[in-house]
Amino acid sequence: MNSTAVNIENVSIQVGETTILQDVNAHIPVGSSTAIVGPNGAGKTSLTLAILGQMSYKGKITFPGCKDPLKPRFGFVPQKLQFDRDMPITVQDYLLAGLQRRPLFFGASASCKKKIAAILEELECEKLLNRLFGALSGGEIQRILLAQALLTEPEIMVLDEPTAGVDFKGGQICCELLRKIREDRGFTQIMISHDLATVAAHASHVICLKGSVIAEGDPKKVLTHKVLTKTFGLHLGIPNLHDLPEDAANCPDNCPYHSHDNENGESTHCCHGGHHHHHHHHHRTEGDGK
Repeated sequence: MNSTAVNIENVSIQVGETTILQDVNAHIPVGSSTAIVGPNGAGKTSLTLAILGQMSYKGKITFPGCKDPLKPRFGFVPQKLQFDRDMPITVQDYLLAGLQRRPLFFGASASCKKKIAAILEELECEKLLNRLFGALSGGEIQRILLAQALLTEPEIMVLDEPTAGVDFKGGQICCELLRKIREDRGFTQIMISHDLATVAAHASHVICLKGSVIAEGDPKKVLTHKVLTKTFGLHLGIPNLHDLPEDAANCPDNCPYHSHDNENGESTHCCHGGHHHHHHHHHRTEGDGK
C-alpha cells in the first residue's frame, strides 16, 4: 500500500477575486499525525475543506494510501458543537442520531448501542453515555465529537484546532490518548493548529502554510526560526522549541540588536539573553523581502 495518505499537487483556491492558496504542493504520510500551521488567513481551513471535498479548487488531491484513492473515509472533529447545547438529549442519543439513518423514536439497534459504548470506553469516558449534553464540560464535548468522528471508522481523521478554547484539565482530548487510538486503528490524523508547542511535541509531520507551502516535514527539523518568521511574520513570540541554528549567531557589526553604549557609557541590550538577541536578529535577516 502507498505510504502517502494524501497527495496535494499544484492546488490553488480562489474565492471571488481573492487568491487564498497558490500552487500548494504537499503530502501527508499514512498513519502520521500531520499538523497544518499558519497565521489567520493563511488558507489552513480552505486546504482542509479541499481535502474533505467541501471546497472547489484547481489542481489535484489524491489519496493513494486509502482503500479507494478517490473517496477515502473521513472523520471530522469540529472546533465547536453544531447544535444547541440545551436540547434535552443524552450523549447516547446524540451519537445514535449520527450513526443510524432511521429516526430515534423507532428505537435504537443493539449493534449501534454496542458500538457507541465501545468507543466511549476507548475514549475513557463511558460514564458520559446517559448524561445530558447540557451538563458536559468543554473537554467532555470534545471527546464526544471525537467519538462521533470515530464511529465512521475513518481512514483520515481531521481535527479543527483540537486545543482551542478548551481547558486542558477539563477532560481535554489528551494528545497521548489520541496517539494511542490512532496507532490502534491505523488512521492518518490531520490537525489544523495555531499551537506550536503542541505541534512540536506531538505531530510527526508539519505543513507550514501562508498562501503556499513555506516548508513541510519533521517538526523538529522544519520549525526553525527562519521558517516560523516567514510563516508568521516578524512579531511572533516564537516558543523556544530548540536552540537556534548556528548561522543565527553570526551577526554583522551593524546588527541593531547588538549591545551598545548609551549616553551614560553603560552597555544596553534590547533584549535579555543571547537567545533573544539571535532570535530578533534572525527575524531581521531572514524576514526581509523573501
